[in-house]
Amino acid sequence: MAYEPLAISAEAMGYQRDWTRSLRSRIENGAKFAFVNADTPHEIFHAMDMPVVVNQWWSSVIAAKQLSTRTLDRGAAMGFHDSLAKYSAMGVISALDGDPDKQPWGGLPDPAILCARQSSDDQQRLFQMYADKAGARLALLHSPAAAENLNDWWVRARDDWEALYGTARLDLMQAQITDLIADVEEITGRRFDHEGFGAYMEEIEKQELIFEETSRMIAAAERMPVRIGEQIPNVMIPQWHRGSDWAVGHAERFRDAVGERIAAGRAVVDDERVRMMWIGAGLWFDTKFYTAFEEEFGAVFAWSMYLPFAADGYVRRSKGDYLRALAARVVTMNEQLHQAPWANAWLVKQARDYRIDLAVVLVPEADRPSGYATNFITEDLREDGVEVVEIHADMVDARKWNGTRAKADVIDGIRRVRGAT
Repeated sequence: MAYEPLAISAEAMGYQRDWTRSLRSRIENGAKFAFVNADTPHEIFHAMDMPVVVNQWWSSVIAAKQLSTRTLDRGAAMGFHDSLAKYSAMGVISALDGDPDKQPWGGLPDPAILCARQSSDDQQRLFQMYADKAGARLALLHSPAAAENLNDWWVRARDDWEALYGTARLDLMQAQITDLIADVEEITGRRFDHEGFGAYMEEIEKQELIFEETSRMIAAAERMPVRIGEQIPNVMIPQWHRGSDWAVGHAERFRDAVGERIAAGRAVVDDERVRMMWIGAGLWFDTKFYTAFEEEFGAVFAWSMYLPFAADGYVRRSKGDYLRALAARVVTMNEQLHQAPWANAWLVKQARDYRIDLAVVLVPEADRPSGYATNFITEDLREDGVEVVEIHADMVDARKWNGTRAKADVIDGIRRVRGAT
């Protein structure tokens, strides 16, 4: 039976498209919005009814619209060197270029505030340039290293986050979040509602636990019920609006749709023989790559980071102090996804849970925040019995993509797996 996409996948993408298109009219009617990195406290902006555009999401849209080559070539002409982390730089370069005819949906209006966590060397300068162009406020958050690396962070982070992340680091992050609140209050003219914020944080917790339930359902399913190309929008678009009525409701609808697929015995591949995981951000300019091995090899991509990280990266039980819990959510977010020892230990656990045969690891060589741990990840997965294929490419830079070579490498990996079984 041919695979049929979930109806709610189109709903999620349509919601985000319409939301983005409506942003300009909201700005014209007096609203102000924030342009932020993915690992920053979006919750403060949401709680104060300030729209948020996520830098990395905007880069993914540029790539999906096949505009990355043009944008990055323009960046080179503007003097940006080619070793920038493209995923975090391309959205800014596009805004600095400013040609609305060469940006998705006519581009973005000027933000009122930009917010970045200084988890790589280039972010503060890129965001400063954009803030100067837009005449916007700039909020830069520190990224201090952990004093020690404790095992099983995905378990300890939920309740024992004070000991896991360290009081000094959490004090610093909470103080900077408090400063951010003052900035947003001044920009919007609204007062921060601490009681309302607590209720909002509880809704986020509810949403992430729904995603956790969905992840466990998919991991336990005899055959993969839904492609990762559908998992990603059904998780990440609600994450960009996390805690809202729509986001919580969509998480529930996604869980229920997946459950219906499993109960009906529906699968991406009827004759599933090889289960794969994609390690890294999405391959935004060529998402068809994820389906290229299904029909001939019975090989399906079952895992990407977005769904399981929704719970492990976001659930932080508040203990009555919601700003402190938010600090714990943000303080090591990028590191847990991409740096050793956090990322490789978590990925080994995920590979076991999802019964992965083959891991395909994206190695973006110019993107240090996303590529620090790739050697450790490969080594640890292989030690745990998972076959690994490394693809040296960038998640948004189509200029360096050799799809034929990448497919051949994955096919070789599939054959090694099948030869060992």
